[in-house]
Amino acid sequence: MAGHSKWANIQHRKGRQDAKRGKIFTKLIKEITVSARLNGGDPTMNPRLRAAIAEAKEENMPSDNITRAIKKGTGELEGVSYEEIRYEGYGINGAAIIIDCLTDNKQRAVMDVRHALTKHGGNLGTDGSVVFMFKHCGSLLYQPGTSEDQIMEFALEAGAEDVVTDEDGSIEVITPPNDFMAIKEVMEAAGFKAVLSEVTMKPIVENIFTGDDAVKMQKILDSLEDLDDVQDVYTSAVIEE
Repeated sequence: MAGHSKWANIQHRKGRQDAKRGKIFTKLIKEITVSARLNGGDPTMNPRLRAAIAEAKEENMPSDNITRAIKKGTGELEGVSYEEIRYEGYGINGAAIIIDCLTDNKQRAVMDVRHALTKHGGNLGTDGSVVFMFKHCGSLLYQPGTSEDQIMEFALEAGAEDVVTDEDGSIEVITPPNDFMAIKEVMEAAGFKAVLSEVTMKPIVENIFTGDDAVKMQKILDSLEDLDDVQDVYTSAVIEE
């Protein structure tokens, strides 16, 4: 991580996400619905659903909305059937991009994703072209000044894979994806609330962008994230302000 601040980059990313909060409820409802459809409506037996519900509550989504989304997923209420699709592609200077979609129209989704990429200098890849450059894992990020020794003690005891301290003092706990919620709950019970917590596709090698290339790369990411069918965008690009 030498040469850039993970903390500053995360704050930059969160700020851009906060500016798009109008889409957050829609994305969360789709995620809850699909999670319930795939693995059942009981969050105690469905880690993915539990994580989605926790995120929805953090965004102050009303409980009725959550319950309706679960029931639509389990078939108790009628609802749209969404399909999970993953696209892989490249941005500026070959930076890797993974685009996860939940859509009721696969043809529309791929056309929109391809257009968003090519319009700003990227291109769509084939299945498997970049996914090997990422690690599927849970990530809990704690702000600079948090006790590294205590984080490490509780996290590793709870089953975390790794604890990484960045040069800026932020601490990241890496978890197996299926154990993410259990470890997050252990950490919160111990008094450690992460400022960013997610199951993600973490790039194994990052590409640092500055200047004009950073602006161009951000345009690609923004265009993808603005698409209605897109749930998550993962990239090896790190945009330096």
